[in-house]
Amino acid sequence: MSRPALEVAQIFRRHGPEYRKNHRLSRPQRQAMRDIEQCRTARLGGHLDVCSQGCGYLAISYNSCRNRHCPKCQSLKQARWLAARRERLLPTRYFHLVVTLPHDLQPLARIHPELVYNLLFEAASRALLQLARDYERLQAQIGFTAVLHTWDQDLNWHPHLHLVVTGGGLSLDGDRWIAARNSYLIPVKALSKIIRGNFLEALKKAWQEGKLQGWGPPAQFHGFLRKLRRKKWVVYAKEAFGGSHQAFHYLSRYTHRVAISNQRLVSLAAGKVSFQARDNHRPGHKRLVTLTAPEFIRRFLWHVLPPRFVKIRHYGLMAPRNAKTKLEKARALLSLQTPGPMSEPQNREHDTPSDTNTWQDLLRALTGVDLTVCPNCGQGRIIRTRLTGHETVLAPPIWDSS
Repeated sequence: MSRPALEVAQIFRRHGPEYRKNHRLSRPQRQAMRDIEQCRTARLGGHLDVCSQGCGYLAISYNSCRNRHCPKCQSLKQARWLAARRERLLPTRYFHLVVTLPHDLQPLARIHPELVYNLLFEAASRALLQLARDYERLQAQIGFTAVLHTWDQDLNWHPHLHLVVTGGGLSLDGDRWIAARNSYLIPVKALSKIIRGNFLEALKKAWQEGKLQGWGPPAQFHGFLRKLRRKKWVVYAKEAFGGSHQAFHYLSRYTHRVAISNQRLVSLAAGKVSFQARDNHRPGHKRLVTLTAPEFIRRFLWHVLPPRFVKIRHYGLMAPRNAKTKLEKARALLSLQTPGPMSEPQNREHDTPSDTNTWQDLLRALTGVDLTVCPNCGQGRIIRTRLTGHETVLAPPIWDSS
């Protein structure tokens, strides 16, 4: 991948110091800014690569910050996540669902992000499992993976969940696989109402336990709940075409994505940042968004998650506790129904590189590129040593994908 002309790190380095002086930031926000600014610079150290055959090849690469909000540190994590998910794929249809938090709850989410995001996960997962179990045309134990996103194309605050759901599930007695018999899996309107009820019930409980601050008299909070009960919660669902592999490949685009990628950035000039965004009125077209640098930084930092917050969660058949039991039972039943290539085991080592592989091993498995071979002569092996500070003057740094 070629290096983008502009990076979030450059915007932070140029305008971050002034922004930090004028704005109060949380500790995670300050850490994210600092890490992104230092990512793949000499401040984090690096390594020197030379050819074992003495052909003259020499390159310096600097280390990554590994912050999950850094645009340059997600590709390897995404590839490893997708490889691990493929081991748990079932040979069945999958559906893609999106559950959006109502706009009225967004101010509360900014004050209590961890609480609100957890309630959204819990409300959506409970509702989906319950409706799949009780819906007369399904009545099955399904499996799904949910991923939290908090932004839209303009970096505005827009919390929502992406879910990839099996198109069917185990019968309640666990002896049969029941396939979804329609194109929508379960009724979306009913799902929306159950999610709303679950969320508001849990929100009321959190308020009663004193976990919400700044609401004033009880009448104010109950009025807020009444307003939310009248709101329609937006739930979108469609079948994920292309098979199970394509469904999770699609979801992997969301799992390790940050608020904006460096590839979308266009320019930084006169204190303003311009970037590309999808044009919803003209499918396939892009539009240009321009913000002042402080506003760009402010919006980017909105989406820094609380420390150790889990943004990817697995439920039902996909839950970790079911990986060796119900999930394998479902795989066996599906294999009997659909013999052939789709029923072959998905956990072959050469198909799914493990987490113990180095990033060089993973890159070789995914692309066929062997970074242990000298790119200059094609004969020698790369000898890698840690930088001591002396070698940084020998050659200009290169952009490294580690």
